[in-house]
Amino acid sequence: MTISYVLSGFAVGILVGLTGVGGGSLMTPLLTLMFGISPTVAVGTDLAFASVTKVAGTFAHRYRQNIHWTIVRRLCMGALPAAIVATLLLKYFGGLDQAIGQIIRYSIAGSVMLTVIAILFRTRMQRWIAAHPERQLHGTRLSAATIIAGVVLGTLVTISSIGAGAVGATLLVLLYPHLEPAEIAGTDIAYAVPLTAIAALGHWWIGSINWELLAMLLLGSIPGITLGSLAARAVPARLLRGLLAVTLTGVAYKLVF
Repeated sequence: MTISYVLSGFAVGILVGLTGVGGGSLMTPLLTLMFGISPTVAVGTDLAFASVTKVAGTFAHRYRQNIHWTIVRRLCMGALPAAIVATLLLKYFGGLDQAIGQIIRYSIAGSVMLTVIAILFRTRMQRWIAAHPERQLHGTRLSAATIIAGVVLGTLVTISSIGAGAVGATLLVLLYPHLEPAEIAGTDIAYAVPLTAIAALGHWWIGSINWELLAMLLLGSIPGITLGSLAARAVPARLLRGLLAVTLTGVAYKLVF
């Protein structure tokens, strides 16, 4: 089983490196469906996994000056309190309870489908925003919308561990269409570090992190992400994202039915 966890981390790492889609939308359903791990433990362990891996990404993007810290602060203003509230609700209602686990399972499925929508329609959304500049938000309305987006992402990430990657990046594209792709990626990763850290601490408090599993996943994912990133330019991104969207749709169906 240990080898299987390492290989799973490696496979997810390669896909993340190739596609840029967050590991949560891949890792959490994999742990739940393939290994039969409790949804709450799968979410908690993946959040701890993400909080470690995203730190390295933040340092790299900070070095390249790809992070807009004002946007990061706005997102955190909404996301961090939402993560704390979601954690308290999980604790109050019994995060490890079987009924709550089933609700979390459905939350994971819903978050996976949001990721699929983000993968398939992000480019069309960008084109629509570019064609309708009058629809773009500015000033106080933009700040408020960013904070609200943070609340949504903070809740999603804490309950399902999914949302900080493709969904977060898509919201940033819609709210800040002038940003370059590297700036979207850097800002998305930077705000996710404190969010996943706080959510992971909450799940540690609940008792839903498997530390041995976490170590095995990290052991496989780090070389996987490196190899995937190096091979990304050699593989057609459109083909990969299409296959990923189909796979994730099947995963969401399996989680529900």
